[in-house]
Amino acid sequence: MTDTPVIFIHGLWLHSASWQPWLDLFTEHGYSVSAPGWPGELDTVASARATSDGIAGHGIDDVVEHYASIIADLPAPPILIGHSFGGMIAQKLLGQDRAGAAIAIDAAQIKGVLPLPLSALRSTTSVFKNPANRNRAVSLTAAEFRYAFGNAIPAEESDELYGRWAVPAPGKPLFEAAAANFNPHSAAKVDTANAGRGPLLLITGGKDHTVPEAVTRATLKQYRHSDAVTDLLEFPDRGHSLVIDHGWHEVATACLSWLKSQEL
Repeated sequence: MTDTPVIFIHGLWLHSASWQPWLDLFTEHGYSVSAPGWPGELDTVASARATSDGIAGHGIDDVVEHYASIIADLPAPPILIGHSFGGMIAQKLLGQDRAGAAIAIDAAQIKGVLPLPLSALRSTTSVFKNPANRNRAVSLTAAEFRYAFGNAIPAEESDELYGRWAVPAPGKPLFEAAAANFNPHSAAKVDTANAGRGPLLLITGGKDHTVPEAVTRATLKQYRHSDAVTDLLEFPDRGHSLVIDHGWHEVATACLSWLKSQEL
């Protein structure tokens, strides 16, 4: 019997290597783990910063199909754990019955979610200030990272995380998500009515500027027409950095406990 596969999916502005502590912990608990990067993402933080042309222009559907092709080679449907836009990708793949379960942590706004808090707009100003960024890779400054990710941790820690993990990210997914409720065929649409899918856990950080609690709670409501398990867990004092900052272990342990409760 093989170990249950778990795929970790990062969001914008973080490199896939930022999942390493999670990979180590889940391996200790008997899972077969991997954290593949987005399409065009280079292997290291340094190389991703030096050459970002490969990720520019990739949208939500590109990323979904990239991970779907990885899933197709696995011996069993995986558990998906995604952060931010990775959480949206995980939900889409779960809705397509490509995964056995999913955990979406501070997941980006899916089609149908209406709240658009001012903090979320401010967190993405660096992308939307120039329409040409739709087809470009965009970087955050340390100050922008502090507001979008590190507002709930000490400034010194935010700067350290920025220096360790921050990389340029494609602007296209943000433009697609922003227009989702005006586009009937939006790439941000998730099959929330799928009653036969595996269980889903939504996690929200109560101090998250990028994906505020109101967005995650509105996401939960989108699943009201499905009888499949859909749970919500809140960390009231955490921001968008909750998967990489000093408190990551608490979040990861909660994920492990939930998976155990679902007999996964």
